[in-house]
Amino acid sequence: MTQTLHLGQTLEFTSNPFETGPDAARHRARGAVLVDAGRIIAVDEAEALRAAHPGAKIEDHGTHLILPGFVDAHTHYPQTAMIASWGKRLIDWLNSYTFPEEMRFADPAYASDIAGRYLDLLLANGTTSVCSYCTIHPASVDAFFKAAEARGMRVFAGKTCMDRNAPEGLRDTPQSAYDDSLALLQRWHGRGRASYVITPRFSPTSTPEQLSALGALWAEHPDCLMQTHLSEQTDEIAWVKGLFPQARDYLDTYEAHGLLGANGLYGHAIHLEPRERDRLREVDAALIHCPTSNTFIGSGLFDMDGLTRAGHRVGLATDTGGGSSFSMLRTMAASYEIGQLRGRPLHPSELIWLATVGSARALRVDDRIGQLAAGFEADLTIVDLCSTPAIAQRSARAADIWEALFPTIMMGDDRAIVQTYVAGRAAKA
Repeated sequence: MTQTLHLGQTLEFTSNPFETGPDAARHRARGAVLVDAGRIIAVDEAEALRAAHPGAKIEDHGTHLILPGFVDAHTHYPQTAMIASWGKRLIDWLNSYTFPEEMRFADPAYASDIAGRYLDLLLANGTTSVCSYCTIHPASVDAFFKAAEARGMRVFAGKTCMDRNAPEGLRDTPQSAYDDSLALLQRWHGRGRASYVITPRFSPTSTPEQLSALGALWAEHPDCLMQTHLSEQTDEIAWVKGLFPQARDYLDTYEAHGLLGANGLYGHAIHLEPRERDRLREVDAALIHCPTSNTFIGSGLFDMDGLTRAGHRVGLATDTGGGSSFSMLRTMAASYEIGQLRGRPLHPSELIWLATVGSARALRVDDRIGQLAAGFEADLTIVDLCSTPAIAQRSARAADIWEALFPTIMMGDDRAIVQTYVAGRAAKA
């Protein structure tokens, strides 16, 4: 197979900018990424790699910025068609919009249509990997993995399990949740670039018996990730306390049933008690920040500064469709805005890191995706830093790469994504 040499500006992270500052990233004004058989072979100055590989096919992206493909660590692909639904907080929003839409995924054809549409929207926005909830219907999981397989994407997903506080037609049982999840896990986990994720929606929609059944499944398959929601809204926390009066806190409703561990992904995690913070850090679980969702449905302000300084692993996510955008650029912008409201705005290096390396770390695949580095899978996003007149006039005044990139983070959309490469192949229509 012919090697491909991508030329353009490049950013490579050599450390965590939350720990070492903007110098964690190396910027090359005229860099290159050498790709062969779906993997990155080398990253260096353009002229050096051109001289060393004269037979490589050249893809010259000019002054566009070559980044790793964005990694979205928490989404609900079944909510694609109902994104940006007006005016509700979490519990009413689920009952009014989410559950009626998820009922439609009993139809495999509908699930297939939405799965393909959703992944194409991600690719148009520069996202190459995603971790998604499906619905209780096994066909919704099959549809998602099949659509991702057809596109060559590295994805993570699982059947959403609920056996109470949901409408008829969206409830399973402890046994069927275990059996369906096991069958899907055996069919998809490790097949190509697919990973199965054990998925209790959240404690209010699972009985203790179902949580225990899924905890047992996780214990039997500890290499799998487990995803759920935690402490998203204050009224949700009050509901959990009423449903689990014996629990020390919200996290304890998972911990008591074997659903706390290093491979756990805990979405939102806004209103954490001190014990919850300590336990999550102790087990090295991942917290997933969903800023557009947190503002859209009025959940609260995630403590990025406090949690990262304490050593928590944090990923970034759109949380479609509670989140109001499919774009990780918009998600980074919202994270910046939340940081401002908490008195600690994030630097552009931290925002890009969260959307690439940080989310890959949360998903335990930072040895494979999320970086421009030799040996990594060649998921790339090509970004135009002058995609609109407003962005271009601001970027023209930039003194360094961060000033040039920040206007695109704050004002960019899918027009800024010139092309997306999945395992080395162009994927944006």
